[in-house]
Amino acid sequence: MAHEVAQDVPSLGSTILAGILGRCPSCHRGKLYSGYLALAPGCNVCGLDYRFADSGDGPAVFVILVTGFIVVGLALIVEILYSPPYWLHAALWGPLAIILPLVLLRSFKGVLIALQFRHKAEEGKLASD
Repeated sequence: MAHEVAQDVPSLGSTILAGILGRCPSCHRGKLYSGYLALAPGCNVCGLDYRFADSGDGPAVFVILVTGFIVVGLALIVEILYSPPYWLHAALWGPLAIILPLVLLRSFKGVLIALQFRHKAEEGKLASD
């Protein structure tokens, strides 16, 4: 019995790394973005059309959860260990709560688009009668 040779599917780790770095989900070399969060029309190396990519609100949800976990966790640790005044909490955690999502959002969006491509995820369709 002959075994079929599987297509070259990049590893999950390299797919996630390509997303974090903002690279093409197909060749992992071309640019995914033309701006900070604006997708390029296509890959400048392999020519993949990025019109399939729709990350929706997914990246924002994950970024909010991760940011909340980090900021609240650190604020609780600092409060328990040092009990600083509230103005110091505001000075520490306010900027972090603004900067951290800006830093994480691009990477999370890239990872979700790369995973969408890797798993051939599409918009759901109803079966026609």
